[in-house]
Amino acid sequence: MALRKQILLFLLVITFVGNGCLRYSFTGTSIPEGVNTVFIPFFPDQSNSGIGDLSDRLTEALIQRFVNESRLQLANNEEDADAVINGQIISYSNRPFSIGGNEQANQNQVQITVSASFKYRTDDAPLWDKNFSGNFTFDPTEDPVQGEEDAADDALEQIANNMFNDAVSSW
Repeated sequence: MALRKQILLFLLVITFVGNGCLRYSFTGTSIPEGVNTVFIPFFPDQSNSGIGDLSDRLTEALIQRFVNESRLQLANNEEDADAVINGQIISYSNRPFSIGGNEQANQNQVQITVSASFKYRTDDAPLWDKNFSGNFTFDPTEDPVQGEEDAADDALEQIANNMFNDAVSSW
């Protein structure tokens, strides 16, 4: 009989604790009431990077971040969205980061900068309008083409993370 009471008490405590946590967001995002959709248009590449799909990769990273780590749905156009994040890739560089004993680069660094803004569709002024940079190093002596591609992906992920974090911290 005492074991039954302990189990019942344990279940009641779990129920109350669980109900108290229902509003908690495990991603740390607290989205305001009435903001249910976000529009993320294509981010054009104005950097002359020479990498054809850089814009697609950034746009996809942003979409994944907002859809997977918030309750927001993706809107198909700005008119149907409650929030809008947009911008463009403004610079891309791949340059030596560290030089080895033979005076050749043993590490290159890819750096990407994006100019972006975030606003509620109904507001004229953005909540923020700024540049985001991401960088990542790779070993050009192994597979320079794939190394640069992977470094660019990692830099874009950094940018997408920072843009997402800045957007949700505005809430």
